Amino acid sequence: MTMTQQLSADRFDAVLFDLDGVITDTAAVHARAWKTMFDTYLRQRSKATGAAFEPFTIDGDYRTYVDGKPRYDGVRSFLLSRGIDLPEGTRADPADAETVCGLGNRKNELVNRLLDDEGVVVYEGSVRLLHQLRGDGVRLGVVSSSRNCVAVLTTAGLLDMFEARVDGVVAAERGLPGKPAPDTFLSAARDLGASPERAVVVEDAISGVQAGRAGGFGLVIGVDRDGDPDALRRHGADVVVADLGDLVS
Repeated sequence: MTMTQQLSADRFDAVLFDLDGVITDTAAVHARAWKTMFDTYLRQRSKATGAAFEPFTIDGDYRTYVDGKPRYDGVRSFLLSRGIDLPEGTRADPADAETVCGLGNRKNELVNRLLDDEGVVVYEGSVRLLHQLRGDGVRLGVVSSSRNCVAVLTTAGLLDMFEARVDGVVAAERGLPGKPAPDTFLSAARDLGASPERAVVVEDAISGVQAGRAGGFGLVIGVDRDGDPDALRRHGADVVVADLGDLVS
């Protein structure tokens, strides 16, 4: 049985897609924003404390501690890895506040600036798969940690492709923990009337495939944009592809 046949409406009622790095190339934008924000903060901290400056890395720190997680969870996770303890603050903190929320808000400002300057790049193979699945009667949902999900999908012209959306805004409204917890995916599946066993998770982040596996989904597809497919397999992906266009018949 080919992968295209495995994704048919006979086997699955719904497919749940992550956004950044799966449908749009905004993961690269997010990674750059995280590095700029953390490197600036770490340099300031180094000058203030005399500690050696150790830069934030994309291949190591971003993928391990930040990728796929809600913004403030990513801040906490990375700071913990460096033994840095900051006050939590509140979501209303200004971007220059030395708090978890302040750093998260600083990163969000950088992302919005980059998106305004550079726009949104869409993976054409992913768009072709979305159209094929819709044509086959499979219901589609988008599950993203981003609070910019609607804006990104609107800019990309893809908002109407999805019947369900559980993003950073919706997750906060529903009190759902972020990935690697499975709750956001499970919530989207319920919105589509699909059981986890009859739903597919499509993710490019380690935390995302972990969430798909923890939720007991019928199939977890990893999208390898970084040349490390084994990492996605080790953390829960049943199948790994380099591009979702590979699944289009």
